[in-house]
Amino acid sequence: MNQDDKPEDSSRRELIKGALGTGALAAGAASVPGFIFPALAQGERLVPFTDVPDTFNVRPVRPNSTHWLDTREITTYFTDNEDFYLVQHYGQPEIDNDSYRLRVTGMVDKELDFSLQDLKDRDNIEQQVGFECGGNSPRLFQGLIGNARWRGVSLKDILEEAGIQDGAKEIVFFGTDTQVETIREREVEKAFARSLSIDDAMRPENMLAFEMNGEPLPHYHGKPVRALIPGWYGVANVKWLTQIHVQDTRYMGRFMGRDYVTLKKENIGGVERWVENSVTTMNLKSSIVRVTELGGQYKIQGFVLNDGTPLESIEVKVDDGPWERAQINPRSTKYSWKLFSYDWNNATPGQHTIVSRVTDIEGNVQATQEELPEKASNWENYGQFPRTVTI
Repeated sequence: MNQDDKPEDSSRRELIKGALGTGALAAGAASVPGFIFPALAQGERLVPFTDVPDTFNVRPVRPNSTHWLDTREITTYFTDNEDFYLVQHYGQPEIDNDSYRLRVTGMVDKELDFSLQDLKDRDNIEQQVGFECGGNSPRLFQGLIGNARWRGVSLKDILEEAGIQDGAKEIVFFGTDTQVETIREREVEKAFARSLSIDDAMRPENMLAFEMNGEPLPHYHGKPVRALIPGWYGVANVKWLTQIHVQDTRYMGRFMGRDYVTLKKENIGGVERWVENSVTTMNLKSSIVRVTELGGQYKIQGFVLNDGTPLESIEVKVDDGPWERAQINPRSTKYSWKLFSYDWNNATPGQHTIVSRVTDIEGNVQATQEELPEKASNWENYGQFPRTVTI
């Protein structure tokens, strides 16, 4: 039995049951119960993309380095812990499980202090959550991505137990990873940290995760505890978490106010202005990641990620042809990645351009690259991503 086929542990309760969407998309999923992306059948082959340079390759995981997934080689619905993408900015600190402490401080009625065992002894939740780095883009062929089963405890329950005081505005999550930075000609030690508004932090799906794909949280992924904020870019999921602080002012650390900040041009009350926003919830995005061939029949496959809003449709277009509906993996849940497949019938010899787009139930359609706002930063790359292949 492989990981995808394991039954859920009956002692665990799922927080999110995973309603995917409504209308035609949900009906399409139900019509293909046997569809499982993306295992290759015997004799099935990958068709090379011609937009991928010969020099592109994925290196093994290395300490203190970025790791990305080769999206052409996805082999399971859940990303193996060794393949799930990695980005860190202040190293990868070692934390002893036995001496680990998580503190809840600041504007609370009762400050809290937990050991790892204290957290494990609480009611546990488990859910499927996929996400990408805020800097994921065609440059790495969308490889800063992953999807996993996470187990942990409810952040909301812990905050309610602490009691958030009137006047509090933000909750800051501090990691153990630190680095000395020069700010205004002075050297200061800074911890990696991100913040959420009170409303955002109190969403019931937010969790503190200590298990990934049925294993204790790996060192590179934030051992022993990380924040998990479903529907948000990966930067919000603070690793090596040791302090949750409630305060009445905005947190403006590097990774909220200076880095992971999208600088883009917008129409503000009839005036074109350059505006900045912290990278937060994931934009509506799909991408084609592979094409396969078996007995002269071709399939186009890819993924969708967004903020959890149910989807209306996923479509694929070949060259200048019409948009046609793709099929969604029926296993997809609200916050997982949504893997899709399109039967490319009557594929003709020659070079072709293929592209996907996704629409949610609120009528939002994935933008083309030309429709994206003018930007002066590399964050939030969610435009349609055309690929080229030769048949």
